Amino acid sequence: APDPRGESMDKMAARSGGKRRRYWETEPETKGDAAGRGAGARRGARGRATAHICLRTKTPGGPVARGRGTRALSGKLDPFSRPAPLPQGRLQKYKRGRDIPASELEGRRAKSRLQQADKLSKYAQRLAARSDQLLPEDAGFLEADEGEDTCTILQQDIATVVDITSSAKYFNLDLPQFGPYRINYTRNGRHLLLAGRRGHVAALDWHTKRLLCEMNVMERVNDIRWLHTETMFAVAQKKWLHIYDNQGIELHCVKKFNDVLRMEFLPYHFLLATCSAPGFLQYLDISVGKEVAAICTKAGRLDVMTHNPHNGIIHLGHPQGTVTLWSPNVKEPLVKMLCHKGGVRAVAVDNSGLYMATSGLDHKLNIFDVRTYRPLHSYLLPAGAAHLTFSQRDLLGVACGNTVHVYKDVHSAMVRSPYLSHAVRQGVHGLQFCPYEDVLGVGHGLGFTSMLVPGAGEANFDGLECNPYRSKKQRQEWEVKALLEKLQPELISLEPDRLGQVDPISMVQRHRDRVERLGYDPTETEKFEPRRRMKGRSSSGNLERRKKLVASGDQRDGVRRSVEQKVKMQQQQKMAAPTPSLPPSALTRFNK
Repeated sequence: APDPRGESMDKMAARSGGKRRRYWETEPETKGDAAGRGAGARRGARGRATAHICLRTKTPGGPVARGRGTRALSGKLDPFSRPAPLPQGRLQKYKRGRDIPASELEGRRAKSRLQQADKLSKYAQRLAARSDQLLPEDAGFLEADEGEDTCTILQQDIATVVDITSSAKYFNLDLPQFGPYRINYTRNGRHLLLAGRRGHVAALDWHTKRLLCEMNVMERVNDIRWLHTETMFAVAQKKWLHIYDNQGIELHCVKKFNDVLRMEFLPYHFLLATCSAPGFLQYLDISVGKEVAAICTKAGRLDVMTHNPHNGIIHLGHPQGTVTLWSPNVKEPLVKMLCHKGGVRAVAVDNSGLYMATSGLDHKLNIFDVRTYRPLHSYLLPAGAAHLTFSQRDLLGVACGNTVHVYKDVHSAMVRSPYLSHAVRQGVHGLQFCPYEDVLGVGHGLGFTSMLVPGAGEANFDGLECNPYRSKKQRQEWEVKALLEKLQPELISLEPDRLGQVDPISMVQRHRDRVERLGYDPTETEKFEPRRRMKGRSSSGNLERRKKLVASGDQRDGVRRSVEQKVKMQQQQKMAAPTPSLPPSALTRFNK
C-alpha cells in the first residue's frame, strides 16, 4: 500500500536495509531527527520502540473519530473522519421534551445528572434521525391531472400502471355459494381470514395465495378474528365461541360466550372482547383461557363494535343513536355520546386514538374528536354507510351498499369528493385495510375483493413489532416476549398516560396516615439545635447525643398523646353505647 508521503513500501524496505517495515515498527532515525527531538526523544529512546498507531475512540455522534493528521492501520488518511451532518429539521422530528437549563437546578450532583441525561437524549435523537436514512420506502398518493378527479380512476387502470408485484395484489375471489363474507387481516398484514355466513371458513397467506386451511363448520358464522399470531383464530358461530388453529383443528369451545355477534382482539392485553345478542360485553384472556369480565350493557342487541388502539377502550353502537365507551374494570359506561338521531350502523377509530367516525340510519357520517367528545365534521351520504374502517395513513373506507368509497383527510378539513371509489357485485359485509400495504380488503356477497389504494398503508414496518417476513423461530421468540410484556386488564383506562404520573392526593393522605400512626412528622424541617457549652462539653459526640435525647423525648410525648387520645375515644364509645338490659326476674325487686 502506498504511503501518504508518496513513498511505496518497497522503497521504504530498501532504504531500511532490505527488510520490509511493519506498521508497528518505527522508521530508523537519522542524526538530524534525533537532534531535533530534544529531551522528549532522549526519554523515549530507552530501548522501547514507540509505535505510530493512531488511537481511535468511539464518539456518541457516530463512527470512529480520529485526530487530525493521524493514519489508519493501512497507512491511509481517513477522508471521512467525522460523521455526516444531519439536517436540523430531521433532528427536530425526533426531539422529545424541552431542554432544561442547568441554571434552574441547585446542586452539583443534580446538574451533573441533568447533563448526563441530556447527553443521552441527544445521542438517541441523533441515532433516530440517522435511522431515517435506512427506511427504504416512501408513502405516496394518487395525483390527478388538471381537471381530473381521482375518484374516477378505475382499479383496472391502477393495476396496469403499477409494478407487477403491486398489480398482483388486486384480485377477486368468486365464492358465491356461502357468502356474504367477513374478513380479518393479521397485525403484520401477511395472512387473511374469510368467514362466510353459511359456515365457510378459510385462512390463507394472501401474498403467495397459499391456503392454510379451509373447512365448513356447518352452522351460521357471525364474525371471525385472528388472535395474537397467525396460528390461532376465533370464530363466533351460531351457538358458542370456538378457537381453531391454522390447520383447522378445534382447540377450544367456550360455552360461556354464546350468541356472539362481533369480536375485537386487544393484542397488548391478550384480551378477546365479544358482544352478543342478549346485550352482554365479555372479555376473554386467551393467555390463560379465563373470563376476565362480563358486563350487562342493558342496551339490547349489540352488533356494532370496535376498539381504540391507543388505550384499549371498547366502543359500542346502539339502536338509540348512542355510542358508549367501556372498560373491563367498570360495570357502567365510561362515556355515553349521542351521535345520531337514528340507530348507529358502524363505528371506527383511527390508529392514534384521537378521532372516531360513526354512521347511522339518518344517512350521516360524523367525525368526532375523542379528546373532547365533540363533532368536527358531518357528511350526508346518499346511502347510509354500513361499514367504516381507518387505514394506517388516516384514510377512511366507507361501504355504502355495494360501493366502497375511500376518503382522505376527513378529520382535518371538509371533503367534497372521495379519494377513490369502487363498486362490487353485491352488498359489502366486511371491510378492512391491510396493514403495511396499500390494499383494502372487501368481503361481499359473492366472495372477496382486494382493492389497490395508493398511500393507505405505512411504508416501513418495525421488524421487532410486526414483521411480515419473520420465520418460525422469530415468531416463537416474539410470542414469548409479548407474553412477558402483557398488560393487565386493570390498566385499561381513558387516559393511559396518567399511569406514569404521581397522584398528589393519595400522597398527602398517605403522609397524614403515617403522621397519625407514628405520632410525629418524620419529615419536619425544624430541628433542635443544642446550646454551645464551655469546657469541652460541646464536642460533636455530646451534641449528637443531646439531639437524639430531645428527639426521643418528643417522640415519646407524641406517642403518649396519641395513645391517650385513643383510650379516651374508646371510653367515650363505651359510655355512649347502650348497656344491655337484663330480662326481669323474681330477684329484681331486691336491687338497690
